[in-house]
Parts: sequence; C-alpha cells; structure tokens
Amino acid sequence: MARSVSTRKTAICTIGAWIVALTIFFPILYTIITSFKTETEAINGFNLIPSGSLESYSDVQAQSNYFKFFLNSVILSVGSTLLALLISVPAAWSMAFSPTARTKDILMWMLSTKMMPAVAVLVPIYLLFRDWGLLDSRIGLTVMLTMINMPIVIWMLYTYFREIPGEILEAARMDGASLWGEIAYVLTPMAVPGIASTMLLNIILAWNEAFWTIRLTTTNAAPLTAFIASFSSPQGLFWAKLSAASTLAIAPILIMGWFSQKQLVRGLTFGAVK
Repeated sequence: MARSVSTRKTAICTIGAWIVALTIFFPILYTIITSFKTETEAINGFNLIPSGSLESYSDVQAQSNYFKFFLNSVILSVGSTLLALLISVPAAWSMAFSPTARTKDILMWMLSTKMMPAVAVLVPIYLLFRDWGLLDSRIGLTVMLTMINMPIVIWMLYTYFREIPGEILEAARMDGASLWGEIAYVLTPMAVPGIASTMLLNIILAWNEAFWTIRLTTTNAAPLTAFIASFSSPQGLFWAKLSAASTLAIAPILIMGWFSQKQLVRGLTFGAVK
C-alpha cells in the first residue's frame, strides 16, 4: 500500500514537473516556430505549424551583420566573467576564511544592490561613461557587466568556499604556501565545480543583459540584445523577423546551457551533502 502511494506521488510530481517545464519552454518554442514563417503568416494569429520559410532569416542577415553582434556578446560575456572571477575569488576567500563582525552585513549590502532599479542610476552612469569616453566601447560595457553581476558571483563563491575545511588551508600555510599560492594551488582546484557553475551562470546573465547594453552602446560594442532591439521600429513590430533575430540570439546560450547542464547542476549543489 505504501509503495502504491509513493508511486502515485512520484507520478504526480513527474507530471507536474513536465507541465512546469513545458510552460516555461513554450514561449521559446513558439518564437522558434514563428521565425520560420513569413510576416503575413506570423500576424495571422496563433498557429503552431511553421511554413518552413527562411525568408525572415535571410532578411535579418541582410539587414544586420549577425556575426559582429555575436562576437561582441562572446567578448563581453566571457570578458566580464573572467574579470569578475579575478576580483571575486580573493574577496570571497577573505570573507569565507577571515570573516569579521561586518562580513554578513557586507554580503547583504552587496546583494541588496541587485534589488535597486537600474533606471535609478542610469543618468549618472551614462554621464560617467560619456565623460570617460566609454560609451559604445567593449571595455566600458565589460566593466559595467562585471559590476552588476559581481554581487551574485561573490555570494556563490563565498557559499562554495565555506564548504572547504579551513584546516586544509592552514596545512598549506604551514608548508610555506604564500597567500596567492594558497588561493591558486589549494583553494581554486578544490572549488572547481563551484567556480565552473559560477562562470556559467555569469556568462548567461551577461549574455542576456539588455538594459545596459542597449543604453550604453550603439554600433561598435552592441551585443545580440541590441541586435534583437534593432528589429523594433516606429512602423511596428515585424514578428517573423523579430522571432528570427531572437532565435539567433538565444541559440548559442541555449546550446551551451544544454551541454553544460550537468556541470551547472553539480556546481549549484556543491557542498549540499556532506
């Protein structure tokens, strides 16, 4: 009897999980389907059967250089991730292994900055970028993406580092390891799953960032989020072209997420069970 009840609960949970997954994935699926329609078919109402037309993709490529935007997205997401790790690993190490009475307050303050509406600081940030010559530059946008995602990176690394026994680091110091040697040769190798998942998450966040990329760039450093926005015009929305542009923009990150999902889950659960 108990086994029968457990089986029913498992089946219900499985069905519920599939319903949630399909609900989340359906907008992406419909976007992909719409991208293979003509503009006339796209505005004629809800239809899950694509005509197989590649007209929208050819129009998108003819109107904009997709590969330029793609390259900018790769440079900005990877560059901001590496810069964030370079700063966050020592910061998280300090908070995890040399905490002070204010460590938790500092962590909460950093996380609270993510709750602030970005538009509240748009004007001062824009003026700073203008005065420093960083508008529409890869360097400026890389720094911006690093700063807005760094609180999450530090929090995640702090959580992973807390799971590493401090005695191991003490043993490394007794063997003569320097501060940077301790971080580079002892701490980092032990936290590879957590660091890898943090990198993947930060790349995804940077890739999908739209607010700052659209407002601080125009052409030279514009990533794929600006590429999508360029298909919204005063004449109206061209649904098929917009869907094709969106599909081209999300395809690389979806593929990366699919192939790295095991590493991402492993890193996110790092230290969950002792």
